Amino acid sequence: MKLFCLSSLIFLLLIPHAVLADPLDNVANLVKQGNTKELGKLFAANVDLVIMENENTYSKDQAIQILNTFFAKNKPLSIKLLHKINSSASFHLGVYILTTTDKQEYRVAFTLKDQGGTMNIVDFRIEDEKVK
Repeated sequence: MKLFCLSSLIFLLLIPHAVLADPLDNVANLVKQGNTKELGKLFAANVDLVIMENENTYSKDQAIQILNTFFAKNKPLSIKLLHKINSSASFHLGVYILTTTDKQEYRVAFTLKDQGGTMNIVDFRIEDEKVK
């Protein structure tokens, strides 16, 4: 009986940590996987998208297609946190270094903004990492 109570208590203590996942970490994991389908679900209706030197505002569907093209040519291998701002409930910013299978490094930056109670990606950038 004591073992059951202890197990239950540990489980209840772990629940808040599972529920409070950081949206920036979630986006970073999707980038590491190259999962544009799930990333697209987090995009705002219009996204400011910068891929290398190409910069424009795209619809959600257009942004997904452009990212699909990028990840098809640049398979993600790993992602490392460079900078994170999540002190505001309505605005989060993440900057990461993405390493691809061909050992190229890219600086990936994205902004999430609260839009009607949901954090959506409003700005997404992938640029060459210039600082080694």
